[in-house]
Amino acid sequence: MLSQLKGLSRHFTEETLRAYLLDRSVRRDDGCLIVRGYGSQRGVYQKVAGRAWAHITAYVVFVGGYDPGLDVHHLCGVRDCIEPTHLQQVAHAENCRSRTQQPRCRNGHEREIDPTSGRYRKVCRACNSEAQRRWRVRQAAEVAAARAAYGRQVG
Repeated sequence: MLSQLKGLSRHFTEETLRAYLLDRSVRRDDGCLIVRGYGSQRGVYQKVAGRAWAHITAYVVFVGGYDPGLDVHHLCGVRDCIEPTHLQQVAHAENCRSRTQQPRCRNGHEREIDPTSGRYRKVCRACNSEAQRRWRVRQAAEVAAARAAYGRQVG
């Protein structure tokens, strides 16, 4: 069963891996079992025991019946949770459908609804306009520098 996991260190058995995951995890008040992976970031998917994903490893060790063709989905929505009752195997399409889109972009602007799909636009118009403005300023500076190199008048 453990041989189906990509990136898992070979020296682990199911018992040692179970103890390893429990040793690296902390129980929160809301019931989630949060694992400490290799990185310092929290709230993201964690890698443990070699380079294996912690939530997939926890599903194999605690739940069993792992199918590599399916995704392991967090019912609680917490990416670094390995609580067995919060993990479920679903098809990749179902896993994608269950994701929610954020109503604001990463810079805090309200995102618009795309009339063709009824979903939020992937690109925020305000951020896109600002990025285009920065690009035009950079391009103008490059053109001015190139003209100055040839001895032409700038502007």
